[in-house]
Amino acid sequence: MDYSSFFDTALNRLHDERRYRVFADLERIAGRFPLAVWHTPQGERSVVMWCSNDYLGMGQHPKVVGAMVETATRAGTGAGGTRNIAGNNHSLIQLEHELADLHGKEAALVFTSGYVSNQTGISTLAKLIPNCLILSDALNHNSMIEGIRQSGCERIVFRHNDMGHLEELLRAHPGRPTLIVCESLYSMDGDIAPLGKVCDLAEKYGAMTYVDEVHAVGMYGARGAGIAERDGVMHRIDILEGTLAKAFGCLGGYIAGKKNVIDAIRSHAPGFIFTTALPPAVCSAATAAIRHLKTSQWERTRQQDRAARVKAILIAAGIPVMSSDTHIVPVFVGDPELCKKASDLLLEEHGIYIQPINYPTVPKGTERLRITPSPYHEDALIDQLAEAMVAVWEQLGLRLNEKSLAAE
Repeated sequence: MDYSSFFDTALNRLHDERRYRVFADLERIAGRFPLAVWHTPQGERSVVMWCSNDYLGMGQHPKVVGAMVETATRAGTGAGGTRNIAGNNHSLIQLEHELADLHGKEAALVFTSGYVSNQTGISTLAKLIPNCLILSDALNHNSMIEGIRQSGCERIVFRHNDMGHLEELLRAHPGRPTLIVCESLYSMDGDIAPLGKVCDLAEKYGAMTYVDEVHAVGMYGARGAGIAERDGVMHRIDILEGTLAKAFGCLGGYIAGKKNVIDAIRSHAPGFIFTTALPPAVCSAATAAIRHLKTSQWERTRQQDRAARVKAILIAAGIPVMSSDTHIVPVFVGDPELCKKASDLLLEEHGIYIQPINYPTVPKGTERLRITPSPYHEDALIDQLAEAMVAVWEQLGLRLNEKSLAAE
């Protein structure tokens, strides 16, 4: 049996569909973000990071780095095991208290990643509800889809952000235990869910709500608790899920909700029970980031300013920026091969790092570059980005928006 041929076939298929992913060898330098070092066979090159999910640069913040170093020096590097055996630690408990406070919930539970918190959190939650029906937004993240699939429960997908369709589905299943699963901010298009209307429907039809805030925590709301806080509906949502790996600049995921719900998931979730806990140093760093962003507005305000400037400059240059009211700046390409070539040219010829976003992350025909400005992208870097993108668009024969060019 030629087992190797199976894997060659799978890889060749990705190459043929122009979906094979290549990772650059990058090294971020604290204190110089968004600059990074690109390690190549020809030597080191300086590049500008334009697609990092460390949205606020908290991964290099002195308070966050200091907390990690201090705790690692005091407590060591590893957690020592699963939380059920030897991995529970005071820093982890402090972090969960901080997260519960952030979201105004009774309890929180930390997982090893945002993906795992969705995958195991949703599947466990739904399994604990007899005859549970899951209503899932059409653009939910893969981690949510996997959690729904692993629950074994019946699920129906409602059209993206379509509250009329959601209500039709709720009305069609009166009295049945139902879990509505959606995101607050969808990271590929940068659009926002109407959380108030979701809560209205959930309350009207007696459904539970599970909202993924991974791209919004730290970024929105008076204390950085996300879109639900900004929109004043945080207390109406049953389960809020988030990550520590994006705006908080660390690692890990979590859920927050009522104490008995969180405790039930903690006691039954395989993805929590059978995996090593987060190390104390990571927990302390995340706690420091959350505490800082609860009171500091500078990072959020500055980041929104940078995102607005990037959109304005790119649109004026004729670059096809997709509509977005958030910090996400998606640029439409529409072809996987051209998307990859644009990314390669930006990196190799202009020292700009933006990864291509192709299928299955986005539907075929909607391939794009996803730009995420940080508070530390100065005006000169934004101008260089626009100039480089125009040059690449012209080099590849991609269409610039004439209306925007005329306005310029």
